[in-house]
Amino acid sequence: MIELNGNNLVFQFPEIHEDAVCRVSFQRTLRIPDDNREYPLPPGLGRFPMEHVEDHASRLPEEWVRHGGVLLPMYQSEALWMSFSSDSEYPFALKIAAGKINAVTGEAWTNDLSAQPQDYLVVPKQPWLDGFCVQKGLIRQFVAMPLGQGYTAEEQLTGQAQHGGLQIVAYPMKRSHYEKLMKARPPVPRMCYSMPMSSSSMGLAPGGLMRQKIYKDSYGMEAWDTNVSSRCFVHILNSGQWAEATGKGMLSPPVSASEYTTAGLPWFEYYDDSLTPLGGSQKLAGLDSVAAKSIKQGESVLKENPPVHPANVQKLGPGSMAVKDGGW
Repeated sequence: MIELNGNNLVFQFPEIHEDAVCRVSFQRTLRIPDDNREYPLPPGLGRFPMEHVEDHASRLPEEWVRHGGVLLPMYQSEALWMSFSSDSEYPFALKIAAGKINAVTGEAWTNDLSAQPQDYLVVPKQPWLDGFCVQKGLIRQFVAMPLGQGYTAEEQLTGQAQHGGLQIVAYPMKRSHYEKLMKARPPVPRMCYSMPMSSSSMGLAPGGLMRQKIYKDSYGMEAWDTNVSSRCFVHILNSGQWAEATGKGMLSPPVSASEYTTAGLPWFEYYDDSLTPLGGSQKLAGLDSVAAKSIKQGESVLKENPPVHPANVQKLGPGSMAVKDGGW
């Protein structure tokens, strides 16, 4: 079962365990410079608003209504990252795709989990995901671009502009494995959270390079209950589509990386030495970033792209994820 609660996607599996609840939020953030330099983690600038597809079905393309899921508005060349949490630290295996291209491996979407190569994230050990895994310890930031112009990962790998958006599937850990974990560790307190139109949607393209590790599954494939799962399609709309579908306006554009850095506000580095990072995907590493593609196509699509030099970089570790999640 999936619910939209306080602009969180909430995946729940009460038939497996009462603690089997996973939350995914989509955070507004700085678009880091796309200049092939490596940058630390940018901050969260608040959650993106979301709406149920079925609440606006009469104004949406039939294909979107068949997919179901949620609507999320983004400006062209705006960036996002995903934040993950779970009740009582119940583990989940999450597969994330952009335009049905796996964000970890670069392969075409499948619902099943794969261990070789690992094509999923382990939550909550993986606290967030900011982009496509291109090298060990490096990602290219998720940046929204219109379909049909050749920028998205989907178009570069398949030659088609068909799906766009984001796709997520969640698998809970087996009850028996979770109960063994609970016996082996101190109890964790439960967290409370308050918290007709053109069918040409937005997709995600690879942006600037960021230092972020995607961690190897330390539990093993046998830990996941692959007999149950929940899937959600996140449709990304531009400002005009969002207004037409929902009747609502957009949030103000986020500040630029240079404005944020000049103000002396913090960037972040995350370390967990107990976990092993995955290697990157050669397919994803071979994609053109938005800046590189725009040069090839003789276009100028990034209005703010000067390099920045973050001086205020705060180090985070397990248990400190809420810091990056703070609004500004």
